[in-house]
Amino acid sequence: MNISQQKKLLIVDDSAFMRKLISDFFTDNTKVQVVGTARNGNDALRKIKILKPDVVTMDIEMPEMNGLEALKKIMAESPVPVVMLSSMTERGANSTLDAMANGAVDFIAKPSGTISLDLHKVKEDLVFKVEQAANVQVSKLRNSSVKPSTAPTSIVTGQQSDTRFSTRRIPRIQRQERNTEMAVTNVKSEWSAQSKKMVLIGTSTGGPRALQEVLTRIPATIKAPILVVQHMPAGFTKSLSNRLNQLAKITVKEAENGDVLQDGVAYIAPGGYHMKLRKIGMTYGILLDDQEPPRGGHRPSVDVLFEDNSQFNEIDKVAVIMTGMGADGKKGLIQLKNTGKVIAITESANTCIVYGMPKAAFETGLVDEVADVDDIAETIMKYLP
Repeated sequence: MNISQQKKLLIVDDSAFMRKLISDFFTDNTKVQVVGTARNGNDALRKIKILKPDVVTMDIEMPEMNGLEALKKIMAESPVPVVMLSSMTERGANSTLDAMANGAVDFIAKPSGTISLDLHKVKEDLVFKVEQAANVQVSKLRNSSVKPSTAPTSIVTGQQSDTRFSTRRIPRIQRQERNTEMAVTNVKSEWSAQSKKMVLIGTSTGGPRALQEVLTRIPATIKAPILVVQHMPAGFTKSLSNRLNQLAKITVKEAENGDVLQDGVAYIAPGGYHMKLRKIGMTYGILLDDQEPPRGGHRPSVDVLFEDNSQFNEIDKVAVIMTGMGADGKKGLIQLKNTGKVIAITESANTCIVYGMPKAAFETGLVDEVADVDDIAETIMKYLP
């Protein structure tokens, strides 16, 4: 790649050692070029205006102006995709979620505190996230809420439905890109309001804000439990669950081993554990698994959640895949569709921070509805009693 085509990176950290270490990660990178460093938030604001980077990495804990304060000013004055670096503490996790709510694309958890001599442990992840963040549209970061779109379109029938729910119309060219080997099951004609229901949600980059949009719009009266996989390391999922629980009408909690599923409760898989189910008499309990290896680098994994749930074909499922890098959930969706009654919903490219996971799912030809993020809750509720 020509240097002129490389994305420009500004590194913000109060530690000269950390600035040098992160810079070295990109020495031979063909996609990203380090164009400068800054020692605090004030320095970052000044250099963003001068250097006009395509992406910024920023430490949260800095003197004079910390990373969260700097982020708010950056998004107001000179918007640019930002990847935060956070310590793996409760305070660090809360600050990270504040940053995500205020426009940060993603974050990296430092392995061992503010100055992590072992930052090389997360080098591959950091570099990948910076490369991806550099291509995110800033307009999607500044405003997480979007205006309702046109009347809903069913991908199965291609016809507008006469409901009050608003989902994205699928462009004709996308509808033609079907995998003919994976025919969409005619679930809607078989869907019964009387049978037991479950909602499964998978998301990654941009997921915390997407989950807030969705879970806070679901009524407390929902007649189904909700199982959520959000790609996050251990510790951060607890803070995310607590935050969402304060905002939502339903109960939101970090899943615990042995939790018996209840309607109106969203269970978020803890970082470091795959989330599975086991049947206990007439009920279903959560089984957390830290022994099965990460799938595609992820534990929890959406594929594992979906594949495990496919064995319980007595339950009808609404499976939702939202913003995120990669293709996690694609294989699991295929297995779910092959073993039971499943309505598949993906977030539209219109509102995704990263249109990776939803795109991979859509390309299977098994998706029933595509919705903007602020319409997903209503689309889910359309299929529940």
